[in-house]
Amino acid sequence: MELNLKKPIAFFDLETTGLDISHDRIVEIAVLKIDPGGKKDSLHMYINPERPIDPKATAIHGIRDEDVKDAPTFAMIAKNLANFISSCDLGGYNCNRFDIPMLAEEFARANVDIDLKNRRIVDVQVVFFKMEQRTLSAAYKFYLDQEMKNAHTAEADTQATYEILKAQLDRYDNLENDMDFLSGFTTQTRNADFMGRIIYNEKNEEIFNFGKYKGKKVADVLHKDPSYYDWMMKGDFPLYTKKVLTRIKLREGFGK
Repeated sequence: MELNLKKPIAFFDLETTGLDISHDRIVEIAVLKIDPGGKKDSLHMYINPERPIDPKATAIHGIRDEDVKDAPTFAMIAKNLANFISSCDLGGYNCNRFDIPMLAEEFARANVDIDLKNRRIVDVQVVFFKMEQRTLSAAYKFYLDQEMKNAHTAEADTQATYEILKAQLDRYDNLENDMDFLSGFTTQTRNADFMGRIIYNEKNEEIFNFGKYKGKKVADVLHKDPSYYDWMMKGDFPLYTKKVLTRIKLREGFGK
């Protein structure tokens, strides 16, 4: 089944120096953009992370420091990438928990202002886990009855993700071929930031989702314990989480 699109959707995959959103960097990115008429456009780049690649990461994706030493940095390609996906919904495999937070951090470091929060996001892994409980290679085998070649390369993973989503729509009658539905179906929490440190409650109020103030309204905590803001701003939290926290602080009139 072909996707029912009202706007383009960009499936993307990242390979990185490691799994720490705050400290690790992108070394490879692939994007497969599908237009409503079915036209495909793709982008693939290796990126110099300006830091060593963890050997554990190299063991998975095969990219070594010497492979990317002459590649452009993310800051050098950030604006072109932002333009490429500017009008797109986003799709990926495990993108809610990793790829989108990582991409948001890289854009923040490069000082490129791009709004990734107000996009419809379809996480194909969530569909798969809700329906079958498998991994990407197993998903490809399960839905397409084929062995996946070149797993853990960004280009292969984005193409596989796109093909799996189409097969999932063919397989499950209760899945609607609609990006609003799929985005909602694959959203597990309503995050104010990308990492889910701050989420929305049923009243659409921001609450902390970790630590000693878990479940407490952010505005209330900032009022009762102003030092918590300073602690988070100095702490090892993603830049986007800090940006969201600062926006709430200013909105509530603190620090004016």
